[in-house]
Amino acid sequence: MAGTVEGEKIDVSFSGKRCIHSRNCVLGNPHVFVPNAPGEWIHPEAASVEQVVALAENCPSGAITYRRKDGGPQEKPPVVNTVRVRENGPLAVHAEILLGDETFFRATLCRCGASQNKPFCDNSHIKAGFIATGEPPLKEAQVLDARDGPLKVTPTSNGPLKVEGNAEIVTGTGHTIARTTKVFLCRCGHSANKPFCDGSHKRVGFVG
Repeated sequence: MAGTVEGEKIDVSFSGKRCIHSRNCVLGNPHVFVPNAPGEWIHPEAASVEQVVALAENCPSGAITYRRKDGGPQEKPPVVNTVRVRENGPLAVHAEILLGDETFFRATLCRCGASQNKPFCDNSHIKAGFIATGEPPLKEAQVLDARDGPLKVTPTSNGPLKVEGNAEIVTGTGHTIARTTKVFLCRCGHSANKPFCDGSHKRVGFVG
């Protein structure tokens, strides 16, 4: 599913290809995002513009976006770029993400190696039985001169994600394990030092 539902004051767009079914939307307001609806399931008029904005920006995958028509501010990059390590799941990135020829603010990126929609997560980690902690060991993190700005994400050929720009790598409970301006993050699923790459993609013959 993909498309845009137009409202009087705000348009809401949805990309099924990017959705990881976190259910933040339907749990946040089941009148705006109606669960298990047989037909149209997005209703921008069922809540205030600010509420719809909050719901959209709480979507970790970026599957839900919006365009305000009331003169209010459009979505902006966060003041702190974060890469959140999801337990047994993907990397949730919140930043001004530059990936290929696209720019967006939210994305969930595969780290199990099994996604058919690389570099994005498609929930293949569930079927694959991927096990990886969301609470990697804490390390002493450097202080960055800046914490925002563009974050360039490059899936290297048959290798890790190269992430360039200011970023904090954060555990599921919110502890920062690294602050970096350049890092290589595992996307084959086999690193012994997750979420960081340790070269295991070469050993396992990762293709992606």
